[in-house]
Amino acid sequence: MFTLTAILVDGTIYASWLFIVAAGLTLVYGVMRILNLAHGSLYAVGAYTAASAITWYLSAGHAPAGSYLVLLAAALAAGTVTGLLIERGVLRLMYGRDEVVMILVTYAVLLILEDVIKLIWGVESYSAYQPYQLLGRLQFGPMTFANYDLALIAVAAAVAIAMWWTLNRTRRGKLLLVVIHDREMSAALGIDVTRVFVVTFLIGGVLGAAAGALTAPVVSVVPGIGVEVIVLAFAVVVIGGLGSVQGALVGSLIVGIARAAAVHLLPEVELFVIYGVMCLVLAVRPAGLFARPAARKI
Repeated sequence: MFTLTAILVDGTIYASWLFIVAAGLTLVYGVMRILNLAHGSLYAVGAYTAASAITWYLSAGHAPAGSYLVLLAAALAAGTVTGLLIERGVLRLMYGRDEVVMILVTYAVLLILEDVIKLIWGVESYSAYQPYQLLGRLQFGPMTFANYDLALIAVAAAVAIAMWWTLNRTRRGKLLLVVIHDREMSAALGIDVTRVFVVTFLIGGVLGAAAGALTAPVVSVVPGIGVEVIVLAFAVVVIGGLGSVQGALVGSLIVGIARAAAVHLLPEVELFVIYGVMCLVLAVRPAGLFARPAARKI
């Protein structure tokens, strides 16, 4: 019972973090049909910006509780600025190209941003552990959990509910669904598809940067974290189905619990289990668990 509880809690915490990362990636693909490999760089920029901002804020003698607002502001600023530069500076020139070409373009942006990050922040590690320690820990029988990690579950749940509500209960969300299903017909009906693309990419960028900012108090922020994250996020969205938000949620839970089970029961297969799960799912559902049926134009 102790091991099962630990697996479920640890898996849910890990899945929450994965979902925040993967939600932005799958949203951008669902609307724009772009598998944005530069999403990993947005994550890294968010992490570095948050770590730097929190360090500056606390070194100035401000109240530690305000570091959470600083973290959120850093994520919003990093995601908005970097996302706008990528979309307006690069992607808008490539719309209409083949999906494989867009993958290569975003991969090139990823490599460029990795070097830009090193030029700005250097190669040393950054740490902003204060927000993590400030919330304390929760005792549950013989186990203890960091309240910051548990709060991450609440944040992921809020993101999932907000995305579902926006897409299914608001006018703008329904217009977005129209663009997802048929962008050509949407443009013919007068929907500003370009504006939808810009807003969608910015939302995806902010989600990616927010995931990085939320991770900054937990880990040491070092060069290369963006590359590691995009591989995990890609596995999640492939399992759930490219372009499906509910698929990203279910895929995150599957990957998170599978990884936690491996860590507690068979640590030597931890690195393999995520991709093993992906292979098993794709063997049964090649398009993912929640992939939408594709319309065939005649």
